[in-house]
Amino acid sequence: MNQQIGPAAITRHGIFGLQVCVPSDWTDDQVVDFAETQAPSGTEDGWKIRREDSPDLRGDPERVQCSKHSTHVHIMLDA
Repeated sequence: MNQQIGPAAITRHGIFGLQVCVPSDWTDDQVVDFAETQAPSGTEDGWKIRREDSPDLRGDPERVQCSKHSTHVHIMLDA
């Protein structure tokens, strides 16, 4: 799934996981708001950014440079 919304896009969408491609200067709140608006989590706590201490990132950073857009990063979120 690649859903482009203005400057941001949902690049992967699972039941409890979401990847977004957003401008690198977006705050964490902007990222979460975008995710909830475009793909509501359906959970009480909503989407949460997967942090660097999460074993699910396997040592990768929270924000990974997009290979297509130099001004964007990819961020994983969990519900």
